[in-house]
Amino acid sequence: MAETQGAIVMRIHRIRAEFVVAACDAELIGQEVPVGSKGRTVRISEQFYGERKVSPEEFLWALARATTANLLGSRVTRLAREAGYVDDGCTGTLGGIPHAEIFSMSA
Repeated sequence: MAETQGAIVMRIHRIRAEFVVAACDAELIGQEVPVGSKGRTVRISEQFYGERKVSPEEFLWALARATTANLLGSRVTRLAREAGYVDDGCTGTLGGIPHAEIFSMSA
């Protein structure tokens, strides 16, 4: 686990013209987190968020090109906020973990 501390994992999903960035704090991969009040959980998976570790610079490069982004974890949401992609107070939580979604809409 020590090698994942401080790391970011990211996967880019390309769906037609969409460039979807899914990124999370690496140590979250494989965790089950509670959602809702009925005892349900969701697994934070490599299939969605990826397994390849990326630098903060590569993560921000991808965010600059994203049409949609799904961000999970304190590091990735902080980096997105500091770079101006997420406004202060505009993150939620998923199982107590900071979470943000970004959508780019063109006319």
